Amino acid sequence: MIDERLAELGLVLPPVSPPAGNYVGCVVVDGMVHVGGHGPIDGSPVLHGKVGRDLTLEEGRRAAQITALSILATLRSELGDLDRIERFVKVFGMVNVAPGFNRTPEVIDGCSDLLVAVFGEAGRHTRSAVGMAELPFDIPVEIELIARLRPS
Repeated sequence: MIDERLAELGLVLPPVSPPAGNYVGCVVVDGMVHVGGHGPIDGSPVLHGKVGRDLTLEEGRRAAQITALSILATLRSELGDLDRIERFVKVFGMVNVAPGFNRTPEVIDGCSDLLVAVFGEAGRHTRSAVGMAELPFDIPVEIELIARLRPS
């Protein structure tokens, strides 16, 4: 069903990006899947820079949407099927911001809006959206999340 919904929305999951260090993309523990930090990587040139200086708010939102798709690709790879997700619990979004840029919630809405569009009510979640002075490789957003799996 989720794959059908992605197709209806015209969304394509990118190839899974390997971790950039000594860690795994996600871990399942006690019916919860914890997804480590992902950035806006979708096979095209990676977005770089600070939101509010190098990138507009809308470009930052797009980076968060691309990041959400990357997270879904990792989840599908790990779980085998996105329909195993019962609901999203928590999203933690970090935005590489220029001094004075304080619209981080609007940037991370790119991720949140995508999760709700794809998963409906199950996509609603608690969230933090914070500004950072720097992010790895100068990416504009990094997002991690926790989701609950359906009982087997």
